[in-house]
Amino acid sequence: MTRLDELTIRSLGVIDEARVPVGSGFTAITGETGAGKTMLVQALALLRGERADAGVIRAGEERAAVQGVWILDDEDAVALVEDAGGSVDDGELILGRALSRTADGAGRSRAQAGGAAVPAGVLRELADRLVAVHGQADQQRLRSAQAQADALDRAAGEPLRTLLAEYRAEHRAWADARDRAARIRAEHDARAAEADAIRVELEDLESVDPQPGEQDALAALAHRLEHAEGLRLQLAEARAALANDEDGPDALTLAGHARRLVERAAGDDGSLADALDLLVQADALLQEASSAIVRALDDLERPERSLDEVQERRAALTALERRIGRPLDEAIDAAPTAALRLVELEGDDAELARLDAEEAAHLEAATAVADRLSAMRHDAARHLEQAVGLELRALAMPDARLVVEVEQLPELGADGRDRVTMLLAPHPGADPRPVQKGASGGELSRIMLAIEVALADESVPTMVFDEVDAGVGGAAATEIGRRLATLAQHCQVIVVTHLAQVAAFAESHVRVVKGTDGRITASQVARVEGDERLAELARMLSGTASDTALAHARELLARSTVVG
Repeated sequence: MTRLDELTIRSLGVIDEARVPVGSGFTAITGETGAGKTMLVQALALLRGERADAGVIRAGEERAAVQGVWILDDEDAVALVEDAGGSVDDGELILGRALSRTADGAGRSRAQAGGAAVPAGVLRELADRLVAVHGQADQQRLRSAQAQADALDRAAGEPLRTLLAEYRAEHRAWADARDRAARIRAEHDARAAEADAIRVELEDLESVDPQPGEQDALAALAHRLEHAEGLRLQLAEARAALANDEDGPDALTLAGHARRLVERAAGDDGSLADALDLLVQADALLQEASSAIVRALDDLERPERSLDEVQERRAALTALERRIGRPLDEAIDAAPTAALRLVELEGDDAELARLDAEEAAHLEAATAVADRLSAMRHDAARHLEQAVGLELRALAMPDARLVVEVEQLPELGADGRDRVTMLLAPHPGADPRPVQKGASGGELSRIMLAIEVALADESVPTMVFDEVDAGVGGAAATEIGRRLATLAQHCQVIVVTHLAQVAAFAESHVRVVKGTDGRITASQVARVEGDERLAELARMLSGTASDTALAHARELLARSTVVG
């Protein structure tokens, strides 16, 4: 069976160094107030991956460390360790946590599992499978509606957990569709204004039809047309210089003459070949330049667009740019994306209709599952009442009755539509009152223990109770010890207690003893057996190990040997 075998502590609170052996059944941890019993629970909390506080480091030390050795036969837990890089050797798992002080006082922690450094989250995941800790704070939590609902859901078991997962998925889907539709409706005016702006811009772009770079091209054309006369005179003169229609030298004639002379000379001097090639190229280039000038002159004489037409087009583009409020080229590039956005915005009505249908479908499904959850919780409530009632009778509350009410609320919540309330009727004829109002601390302790015993199974192999017997004494304390021993038949039970009536039922007894040299207080932890155990029980009963107290302790042990 999976169980905690040993706990080692160094420099934690008042404990300097301690090795705590833990029995496989019921282990009681006792000691005087302030001796450091709760440090053992704190050590387990650290191994469970709970928040590390540098304040628990022993005064004068810079580092504290805890280590737990588990005997492990849980394949899923082994897989968790191996996935984190650790190992389980011969069925033995070692978990560790180290705390160190930092300059800012916040502290730093490191965790290990199976010899590998791991995040504290790995310890938390393992803890869910290995150990559950119940303390006086848990009694207070039992006063909360959520804790009561959680206890009922535990009683319903795996079928409810499976159904609850289905409900939560439907509830999330319903809430998501509802929220998305609400956002669209809330943003309706803004989205409508955005759609109108995009629509106007796209319509303007379509009507004017600007082209990329068109404004620069039109500006250049307008400048050319405005200076047409001067350009015409300059180009005509350039044309004449290249190819004069009248007699006289021109560039083409002179270049052609030079080419022919060099061509003849190259027959007698091969070194002129390069010069001849250059003259041939020059002749061709001059011809092309002359043709280009002629075309430019023709364009000036017969332009495709008049200056008035160009200026009118430029004015239209400038007006469009002013309306849009950004460069036209930018608007042209953004037009495809804007068109897609317009389709999205114009589809709000259709999207709302789809989301409303989706919301209705998921709400209907979630409501149906919530009704099934309610029915399952009603059944579980009756079973839990009966089981807890039997335990309460065994815990010296023979006439007490636990009532678990399951009330359906009109609105769906994260876990269904049920409000769970636990009520206690302490004796026949008394009206049941909510446990948070009508139960004393001792009664809450017994109710919580009764619930744990009623729900006991092998899902968590180790259960730790930190002074859950606070506020209890006499016969009730004896019965708490008896029921803890009963619980230990199903799993390993570790109990921090100040009651001899409880500790007497333990199979293994660990004592924490506080000592001081006048300067430093330190506690020692050791297993006690035989006469040492008798002496500890006597101290717990009367504060001394007198003959009378020892006799009482011996009688208590004798009565506690049989679990009923």
